[in-house]
Order: sequence, then structure tokens, then C-alpha cells
Amino acid sequence: MDFLKINGGHGEGGGQIIRSAITLSCITKQPIHLENIRKNRKDEGLKPQHLTAIQILQKISNADVIGAKIGSTELKFIPGNVENLELIEDVKTAGSISLILQVLIPVVSISQKKLSLIIKGGTDVLWSPSMDYTQHVLKEAYSRMGIEFSIEIIKRGYYPKGRGEVKLEVYPSKIKSLILSKRETNNLKLKCTFSKISIDVIKEKIEIIKEKIRKANFNVEIEIKEQEAIDSGASLLIYSIDKNSIIGVDGLFNNKKQNFDLDFEKFINNSLGVDEGLADMLVVPASLGINKTIFQVKEITKHLETNLFVTSKITGCKYGIGKTSEGFEVIIQGVSNSSIK
Repeated sequence: MDFLKINGGHGEGGGQIIRSAITLSCITKQPIHLENIRKNRKDEGLKPQHLTAIQILQKISNADVIGAKIGSTELKFIPGNVENLELIEDVKTAGSISLILQVLIPVVSISQKKLSLIIKGGTDVLWSPSMDYTQHVLKEAYSRMGIEFSIEIIKRGYYPKGRGEVKLEVYPSKIKSLILSKRETNNLKLKCTFSKISIDVIKEKIEIIKEKIRKANFNVEIEIKEQEAIDSGASLLIYSIDKNSIIGVDGLFNNKKQNFDLDFEKFINNSLGVDEGLADMLVVPASLGINKTIFQVKEITKHLETNLFVTSKITGCKYGIGKTSEGFEVIIQGVSNSSIK
């Protein structure tokens, strides 16, 4: 069998390579051989959330998989035909649901199929977009690219136990290209959800953020919700959407500091088309569009560099990065994949 070999230690050498590689393997029907998976990390190899994503994709695409176990640094993934499915899955840790959904949504939608999934795990955890970011920021961007999905957050799941629950519905799509250049709006939305933390503490911290927003000459609409979870925790999302930009920033409540870990200044000072996290997530669908997807971003992260490299290797898409006065412009020339009917 003709495997495409991919070095899992390339660039930032983390989970992004795994997610992009297995996603595109399913969509393009290209068997892949991943080596050196997370080799540069302290706890090398596949983690539970990676394994869950692989196992769900195995079911969805009728794939043959070799090496799918915790700690494995090598994986062979041989995709079959993607099918419509209804599934119930459990990460069994506080592993990130949102990172798993980043894999499933493009595969099912771009393959012109449907998925109904109930999944348990971590909804708002470190090193991962929050479910609110996925529901409001990623959903907006994907919708403009033709990818439609809906999310219902049934229960929040924080570290260490997780046990959050999400219902996902994914629908067939036809990929469109996208241009996101400059933020033109000064209207923001702030969403906060919390469990087992004093409402007075939450309101006090949000009032401080609200004052910073006002001083930066932005308007903000605030929504605060108490939602049940096994562990105490809170997450906060600030985002803005207009015709030419989709920008978000999220953060979790730090119980030791009694404050939100939130890169507020980076968000306020970003007048371009996307935030750095969203830039990563646009690469896979952009690589499969007919036309050019163009977006401006403040910084080219290691994540983005790695994702562009791996995606171009699998799909054959071309990309370019240019410096601008305020940041960078990324251009991805998609390849309309003939195996996608």
C-alpha cells in the first residue's frame, strides 16, 4: 500500500499534526503513516483525546488503523468510505472535546455526510479552545466557508474530572473560499460560564474587564451563565464579528490567582482579520476550496506554520505568507479534490 509518510515531530511537533493528518487522510482517502508522534513532548505519543478522535474517525470512515493506543509514537491510518452515523462517545478524561470536534466536523461535512454525536469529556480545559469559542467563533468562520454544524452544551466539564457533555450535529457542505482582512467593528460580545464559584467573584472580575473594554473605546454585550459541572471552573470568551473579520479570545478562571487567564491586550490590539487560533483552524478547509482563501493575522505561530506544511503535503495546495505593516497575510490556493463527491 502506498502510504504518505508524515513526521509527527515536524515544527511544533504536537497534536495539531495528528489532527490535520487524519482529517485530510479521511477527506482525500490518502493512507498515511505518522511517525515520531509528539516525540519532542514530555509525555510523548498519543494521548486520550487524540485516541478518541482517531477511533471516532475510524468508525466514520471505515478505516483500518495500526498503532492506535495511548503513548504510541507511530500510526498507520487507512481510510475507507465516510458514512452517515449517530454515535455516543466518551473521552473518559478531561481531554478536550473541542479539539476532537476540529477533526470530525471538516471530515463529515466536506465528505457530504451527516453526523449526530453525543460526546463526554472536557468542554473548557487548558491548551484548547473553549466550547464557547467553538460555538461562536469557529462556527461563524466555518459557516462562511460552507461548513455547517450545531452544538448543544448539555453539561460543562472542567479539569480534572471533565465529564462534560456536548451534542454535535454536522451537515453536508460545499467548500467556499474566504477573505478576512481588517476588523471594522467596535462592538464586542462577552460570554462567561461558571460552576461552583461565587457569582460575586465572577461579576467583580468581569466588571474590571468591562471597564478596560470601555477605555479602549469598544462597546460590549455581556452574558453570564451558571452551568452545572462536577468540578469548579469558569471560562470566558470575548469576540467580535463583522464582514471582514472574526476575532476571539478565551480564557479559564485560575483558582489560585482568583482571576481569568486572558490575553486581553492581544485581542484589543488586533485590528486584522482573524486571531491566531482561528488562523490554524481555517487551513484544512481552505486547502480544499476552489479559489484562494486570504486572511490577515498578527503573528505566524509555530502551530500555523506546521499546519500549512502538513496540509500542503497531503493535499498539494499552495500557500504563501507575506509581511504587512500590522502583521502577516496568508494566502492558500485550494485544490478542489476530485475524490470528494
